Amino acid sequence: MGKDSSDLFGALFDPPATNRVVPVLVPLPVPEAYSYAVPEGVAVEPGSVVQVPLGPRQVIGVVWDGADDPRIDPKKLRPITQVFDCPPLTREMRQFVDWVASYTLSPPGLVARMAVRAPAALEPEPMVEALRYRGGEPDRITPARARVLDLVRDEIPFTRSGLSHAAGVSLSVIDGLVKQGLFEPVFLPPPPVVAPPDPDYVAPRIEGPQKQAASEIIEAMQAGGFSASLIDGVTGSGKTEVYFEAIAEALRAGKQVLILLPEIALTASFLERFQDRFGAKPAEWHSDLAPRMREKVWRGVVTGEVRVVAGARSALFLPFEELGLIVVDEEHDPAYKQEDRVFYNARDMAVVRARIGSFPIVLVSATPSVESQVNGQSGRYHLVHLPTRFGEAAMPDLHLVDMRRHAPERGGFLSPVMLRAVKKTIEKGEQALLFLNRRGYAPLTLCRVCGHRFQCPQCSSWLVEHRFKDQIQCHQCGYAEKTPEACPECGTFDHLVACGPGVERIAEEVEKHFPEARTIVMSSDLLGGVKRLRLELEAIAKGEADIVIGTQLVAKGHNFPLMTLVGIVDADLGLANGDPRAAERTFQLLSQVTGRAGRTGLKSHGLLQTYQPQHPVMQAIVSGDASAFYEREIGEREKALLPPFGRLASIIVSADTRVDAETHARGLRAAAPKVSGISVLGPAEAPLALVRGRHRFRLLVHGRRNSDMQAYLRSMLDSGPKVRGTVHVQLDVDPQSFL
Repeated sequence: MGKDSSDLFGALFDPPATNRVVPVLVPLPVPEAYSYAVPEGVAVEPGSVVQVPLGPRQVIGVVWDGADDPRIDPKKLRPITQVFDCPPLTREMRQFVDWVASYTLSPPGLVARMAVRAPAALEPEPMVEALRYRGGEPDRITPARARVLDLVRDEIPFTRSGLSHAAGVSLSVIDGLVKQGLFEPVFLPPPPVVAPPDPDYVAPRIEGPQKQAASEIIEAMQAGGFSASLIDGVTGSGKTEVYFEAIAEALRAGKQVLILLPEIALTASFLERFQDRFGAKPAEWHSDLAPRMREKVWRGVVTGEVRVVAGARSALFLPFEELGLIVVDEEHDPAYKQEDRVFYNARDMAVVRARIGSFPIVLVSATPSVESQVNGQSGRYHLVHLPTRFGEAAMPDLHLVDMRRHAPERGGFLSPVMLRAVKKTIEKGEQALLFLNRRGYAPLTLCRVCGHRFQCPQCSSWLVEHRFKDQIQCHQCGYAEKTPEACPECGTFDHLVACGPGVERIAEEVEKHFPEARTIVMSSDLLGGVKRLRLELEAIAKGEADIVIGTQLVAKGHNFPLMTLVGIVDADLGLANGDPRAAERTFQLLSQVTGRAGRTGLKSHGLLQTYQPQHPVMQAIVSGDASAFYEREIGEREKALLPPFGRLASIIVSADTRVDAETHARGLRAAAPKVSGISVLGPAEAPLALVRGRHRFRLLVHGRRNSDMQAYLRSMLDSGPKVRGTVHVQLDVDPQSFL
């Protein structure tokens, strides 16, 4: 049983009439549930969503599993103040929350909070007031009134605004008929979030390898229980259509389905493809969803009304009533890793949720993660391979452009080879994509006279020039200031120089060479947000642009029918750091980007500008020999005992002063237990040593695959110095970022 809630707050209150005590998880970073009294006549069970007093506040909590503690006197506890009228969290969901909390070493209350983050949805949605025709005629007939009466004579209820819109009349016309007693008020249930999907709405559009792949996955599903399948198929091979058939099978079995996507806010085309197959769109769940819609989706999920959700990583914590299938599309994508408050990888936790719930999961990617490749090769995952594109489409011809031999003109970043290819493409009425994974105009601005570099005052990172906004910005903390006209160090005017390219600078160069071309720049930081990006993606798909210049936004599953040239401006960019996953991520990103070309059968090309043409990543991409790349990468990981052959955990210690951060980090290092098979590296100043004014030191814990990393970390933290002052310790089990 958890802590005594009266001991915690020492508040005086009238003792409740009760003889029962229950543990309640509250949304606080505390290690266990608190004990609360259940008032007489109130029924709760494990999973019930309740409101409880917490100090002077009332907060939402969840009744958790655990036996009554006979040593606690219920009369001394604060009582539950409200039980919400919604289904309790299922036993599987509670087990999943406990598992995630234990694995990530996060407070269970913060994990449970992710499952009940739509407070207004905890009570049933109110009925909708409507009008029903009760008969009779108005005192006089007008054309507007006649249109209204023609619609309502069959006594089908309408809302006031709905009737006004349907009849094409003003609300005053409706109100006039109501005053004359022609309508009676009725109350209707609220409309559904989305229409129910029909698994047999259209026949499957799959053939040959796709049909065989779908039958393999469906066979695994029909066997019952947990199974994990990995669909490994080249871009455009029909992977989506294959897992659509798995979704149809789950729907026929009466189960709910969760589809995880790395960029749900940008994937309008996916939602349309889903609607074409199932006759209705799935419910969406992501950070850009309006609060009212989030509440409706959450309520529909927990009651079972919503059958399919397509969502970002947080959708994994929706409390489904009868979840029966999870699909993780683009399973390799780093966006599945959350690095705030609760650190978790949604792909890995999705596998855990499927295992706890004893149902299937399908992972999908054209460039699977090394971890998933190893699981597929070892038999832990059922591997489904699609080596060719759907229909008659062929993969693009890929070529390396050696920038040492084909240098751009002075001040430019596009080689003559790239410019000729773009010119030839747009002359044929086709589209070219120029990819550079760097936002803004230039990553660094400096003074030619004194060498001053513009750096963020709160972070150890350069300020990035954004010429479209006339600002220089920090991409770590969001700090921004107007682009200066003079150097703040020496005061010299007109001697500031932009170093290196961003997408805005490439757009400037393209405008110079192709002034008549229709150009679109796609980057997440441009004005207009998600709505603008969706409109631009739609415009590109319709052929309303000649040249597209974009960051990694354009790499994620989009289908551009006229795209026949993809040019990678700086293929080496992702290799220039010490990240052990740098080669894997560069291979994945460049493969995904070049896969945007030629998806509808047109002959297509890909050009990769590089200063390292002999690098294994570059050779693997242009040769199309992904298996050789994975074999080499897996071998390197195995030799170094890096994941999935070993385990890693990151500890970041931050504080307002460098001394406090370093002292605490060294104290943790000294407290690390001596255990065979686990070692601690550091502490060392983090590559990003200053973020938002806080100094950062990093320790990396490395262990063998069978190491009990969680027990080791708990012992280290328990034995180490206590957190005081501004010191903050951040744990990340299975880190993806090494900054």
